[in-house]
Amino acid sequence: MASQDIFTLIHSRYNSFTNTEKKVADYILENLKDVIFMSITDLADACNVGESSIFRFCKTMNLKGYQEFKILLAHSISPDGESPQLSSRITMEDTIEELSSKILSANVNAMTETYNLISKQDISDAVDSIMKADRVHFFGVGSSLMTALEAKNKFMRITNKAECTVDSHLQIMAAALMTQKDVAVLISYSGSTKDTIEVAKVAKERGAKIIAITRFAKSPLTTYSDITLLCGANEGPLQGGSLTAKIAQLYLLDLLYFEYYKRTNKESAYNKELTAKAVIEKML
Repeated sequence: MASQDIFTLIHSRYNSFTNTEKKVADYILENLKDVIFMSITDLADACNVGESSIFRFCKTMNLKGYQEFKILLAHSISPDGESPQLSSRITMEDTIEELSSKILSANVNAMTETYNLISKQDISDAVDSIMKADRVHFFGVGSSLMTALEAKNKFMRITNKAECTVDSHLQIMAAALMTQKDVAVLISYSGSTKDTIEVAKVAKERGAKIIAITRFAKSPLTTYSDITLLCGANEGPLQGGSLTAKIAQLYLLDLLYFEYYKRTNKESAYNKELTAKAVIEKML
């Protein structure tokens, strides 16, 4: 797959495309650097076509789906072909000093964009939901699971209702046992991860409140969410699990944590003291 060139592939198939597929192809060729960071929903909206048309476009080129298309695109626009898309600005010639500066800038920019995307009302509503919930279950797959586990680690210091299940089979089982008194916090950069969407669907059917932490306002995941919190990090298809995206997600989780702590100060302070004392011997 990586040895193929997306431009050659598109041009070689262009005459066999339907009018709708030609519309998608034209947009991609004219907006390469934007498309690489787009979700399938974003690209469909930009081309004014349905998501199914984007998927058919990929299948016409004998690709398994949109994600494979984006990986091929990333390889095709890489300047060296061997280590494509370290980031939008990092190069193979960068010194340690230059790398340090660029990575810092990328992380600061991600947090700044996240800050600019924050809705005070959505944060307030999310914290209200967490306060009222009997249980708060954090869900994620792959890299997002690490973020979900960190969220549990954070909240379990001040409340006994934070949960996180690692195995994807156990996650869907946990979702099936949720009630209207529970909150599901689903973390997914793309909002298109199959297992996470399935969890959202089942939790929604059970009446649980759905909070999504994701990059894109429109995605399969957000169709199930009651509250969507957007993180502002751009992650290319070859940068899955980047710390920049994770830092943006953790920033939002920190905001939820501190607002929850503030509103439940007496109980949270007491619980934090208990949990701190419980582990103090393990730190000697």
